[in-house]
Amino acid sequence: MEPSNESKNGNLVGLALLGIIAVVVVIGFILSQGQGSNTGNSVENKVKMEELQNGNKLIKESTEGENDTLGETGESTTSTPSATGTTQVKEFIVKGSNFKFDITEIKVKVGDKVKMTFENTGGFHDWNLDEFNVGTKVLNIGEKETVEFTASKAGTFEYYCSVGQHRQMGMKGNLIVE
Repeated sequence: MEPSNESKNGNLVGLALLGIIAVVVVIGFILSQGQGSNTGNSVENKVKMEELQNGNKLIKESTEGENDTLGETGESTTSTPSATGTTQVKEFIVKGSNFKFDITEIKVKVGDKVKMTFENTGGFHDWNLDEFNVGTKVLNIGEKETVEFTASKAGTFEYYCSVGQHRQMGMKGNLIVE
């Protein structure tokens, strides 16, 4: 005995609903990973910048300490006198989205105080640097968190996102302490 037309129509409706649900889930996943991408690796995406009238881009300095200086290397630098010499405060803003950081190399000097702000612009991500025992919590889109540490030893140290396989997928960069 063959199935009735009513039974066939019921199966088709069920399959159609299943297909619609699958499409909605896929679209939701894609949207949760962020819209658009930031392909630039320029300094302008990495730190607070101030554009001068002559078009040169220089870093906007923090207000901690005295003897503020401007640099062209991608970090905010403030000199703070101390009993043993001058300590540099270097401030960076790193944005994370779609399995990548917008800045993949950061250079500081041994003894510099580093103020790192991680801003999540797509998906769920965090920022970790094991050698200096610092990291952020996992952030949602639009959230940011700041960590501070002293670059107390020289070397090249990898920072990364610890969510899922993000690190293995290339969401990492290097802190170079000279």
